[in-house]
Amino acid sequence: MRWEIPTIIISFIIIVVVCCAKCSSSRGRGGASELTKEPEVELLYGFDVSKYEVIRGEVEEGQTLSHLLDDYTSQVNINRIYKESKPTYNFAKMKVGEDWTIFATSDSLGFHLRHFVYEFSKRDLLFVSLEGDSLAIHSEKKEVTTVRRKATATIQSSLWNSLVEANVPGALAIEMEDMYGWSVDFFALHEGDTFSVVFDEEFIDGKSVGVGTVWGSRFTHAGKDYWAIPFDQGGKLSYWDEKGASMRKQFLKAPLKFTRISSKFSPNRLHPVLKIRRPHLGVDYAAPKGTPVVAIADGTVTAKYWDSKGGGNVLKIKHANGYSSAYLHLSRYAKGINVGTRVSQGQTICYVGSTGVSTGPHLDFRVYKNGKAIDPLKIPSNPVEPIKEANRKAFEDIRDRVMAELEGEIDPSEIVTSYDLYPSTRPVVVLTAADSVRMRVESGGLYKALGSIK
Repeated sequence: MRWEIPTIIISFIIIVVVCCAKCSSSRGRGGASELTKEPEVELLYGFDVSKYEVIRGEVEEGQTLSHLLDDYTSQVNINRIYKESKPTYNFAKMKVGEDWTIFATSDSLGFHLRHFVYEFSKRDLLFVSLEGDSLAIHSEKKEVTTVRRKATATIQSSLWNSLVEANVPGALAIEMEDMYGWSVDFFALHEGDTFSVVFDEEFIDGKSVGVGTVWGSRFTHAGKDYWAIPFDQGGKLSYWDEKGASMRKQFLKAPLKFTRISSKFSPNRLHPVLKIRRPHLGVDYAAPKGTPVVAIADGTVTAKYWDSKGGGNVLKIKHANGYSSAYLHLSRYAKGINVGTRVSQGQTICYVGSTGVSTGPHLDFRVYKNGKAIDPLKIPSNPVEPIKEANRKAFEDIRDRVMAELEGEIDPSEIVTSYDLYPSTRPVVVLTAADSVRMRVESGGLYKALGSIK
């Protein structure tokens, strides 16, 4: 009796081992195909590269579409591709360095174009597919990955250099100049000025391609903090200070970007060319020829002429409240700018030059109040419409969270990811059955519009 239990256990173990061995053998014979991995397919732009001859390159100086495709298809097809691509991309505007890829098949007669992919921007692709007489053309956008970043830096020389040293895309400098263009004079930054900014950096194929939304910034200039809080009031993203005043003001601080002041407003300046002392009624901004110049405020063009007394090409604009501005030594005027043209603040109106009496490319910028010249660097400028009371609570909630993120770490759930108005601040319209009947009877425009919506 003492040996019965061990015998039973041993028998059971033997049976299990045998069964497992059989199952394993069965899987080894009959299930081999299940374990065999399919060969991996290498895709490029969605095409199986094993099926084609793949030729890749970049546009070189002087190349045209014919230079790229001539060895792979007929001139007739090249002309068709050129013509039918125009609604999406004009190959007459090809730029040096743009990437292209050809997918071709080959036989005894040579290569035959099947697909052609052209990257006409960092984000945009043009696909051309050729099969017999059939030509298909479409465009696609590359997948963009967004990474939220926070950068803090101290100004040593310029905003641009400080951003580069902080490993931040230079494009952010343009965004920040647009945000602070009414409140911070970027031609008079102090060494030791600081800034913190939260923004989205965009990546394609692991490479940085630019900046998306700027979620807020604090710029400390000459000891004063300038906050920029994103908020939607009126269906468009705008930036506001911490009190709810718009960052946008009546006048921009300067009519151009990324230059330096070479001469300031003075009642008794020694002229660099004429070598005589006389008033200089404006501010000179040294900048490369062709640098765009923008209107400092909304207004109407009142003069466009050649100044034979030394000003060269001149443009004058009349603004509200008795103000006007003048732009001298221009190389040329922007398209559509004529006497009587209405211009908007920030609109490109002309380009830096060195016409007239000038030592080099620069903009002589002048401002007048009721016909009297005033220092352009001291123009009084009031904010436009502030945050409306109906939106105050929503704005302050966003403001508090943005400021907290700029000043330190906050809980991820508190991070602002939308500058849109809260639903509670939007007007709500409720239509009753009686309203519907009344509109049907009246056959009003609103009823007709609503009737087309399922």
